[in-house]
Amino acid sequence: MEPARKPLLTERVMDHVRTSVVDGSMVPDHMYSFYQLSEDLGISRTPVRDALLRLQDAGLVVIKKNRGFLIKRTRPEDVAEIFGIRIALEVPAARRAALWRADEFTQVADELRAGMVAAAELDDEKLFFAYDQRLHGLILDTALMGRGRTVIDNLRTNTRLLGASTAGDARDYSSILTEHDPIIGAVVAGDPAGAGEAMRAHLETTAVLLIEQALHRAGEDGDPQGLWAALGTGFIAG
Repeated sequence: MEPARKPLLTERVMDHVRTSVVDGSMVPDHMYSFYQLSEDLGISRTPVRDALLRLQDAGLVVIKKNRGFLIKRTRPEDVAEIFGIRIALEVPAARRAALWRADEFTQVADELRAGMVAAAELDDEKLFFAYDQRLHGLILDTALMGRGRTVIDNLRTNTRLLGASTAGDARDYSSILTEHDPIIGAVVAGDPAGAGEAMRAHLETTAVLLIEQALHRAGEDGDPQGLWAALGTGFIAG
């Protein structure tokens, strides 16, 4: 039974680390022990090692030989790279979803949007962005990009190191919902060009806000829009 269980245990460790990063119980620049993690989860060292190697490949952790592992801090340059990758994957995904949507897409998308609205009314950021992630995942799944969804989920975990969310004074819940509406509408209408452009606009807005957060946390001065314009070259429309 061990060969069949090992992947499940590896996924459990990966999920634990991702969740710990999101809720703040694991933070950047602190050395964590392989052995302590194994003991805390009641899992042998082999799946723990395998999970951390996979998370290192995904850019979430850095393994220090014979010492342990660190959660990788996300820099402004990392944000630009992450959103360049997201644009490269999610813009064509939106176009493909508009071409290949099934009848149930509208119902599921409406349910997820309603969940975002309800979470906003409760001022529950964690729940709001869980629905946000599921909505983006729905578009990737509709586009038959399951591997792409895994990549995007890992990248979103990286950006969560910058803070709880991009909701705040610069962009409230209503603004975020407004950015999603044209994406959903274009997919439902079967408009691939419109879906792609709406997705690009949404991701670029988010990129600039997260670059601003990263600059602030690093204590650096800079122009977030200008930095994105420089580092996002090749991904930015026009």
